[in-house]
Amino acid sequence: MGTAAGPGFDTEALRRGIEGHTAATLLSLYADDAEIRVVDRNTQPSKPMVLQGRDEIGKMLEDVYKRDMTHKMENCVVQGDSVAFTESCLYPDGVRVLAESMMSLRDGKIVQQTMIQAWDE
Repeated sequence: MGTAAGPGFDTEALRRGIEGHTAATLLSLYADDAEIRVVDRNTQPSKPMVLQGRDEIGKMLEDVYKRDMTHKMENCVVQGDSVAFTESCLYPDGVRVLAESMMSLRDGKIVQQTMIQAWDE
């Protein structure tokens, strides 16, 4: 797993939020002015989905974590104010999703995240 990165950031809270389907726990790890860029089949690198601020991020997290699927944080690496992690997901019908994220921290809160995700088709 990982270790705490600076004051206030807790990789165990990240794991609990991901694996426990707890959008509120995850949202608490983000700074008010955080930004997430999502790259996948539908939002490719030249036009990624960009979510700005906790309100937009919170809506996305609520949508993802209310779905009938399991989430698992497989790897987490912390170095200074950078965190990288792998999340694997499984829908009841067997469809799998894999996401890789790289995050930047400020004062122990996530300020920038780039997530690249792929899923079975």
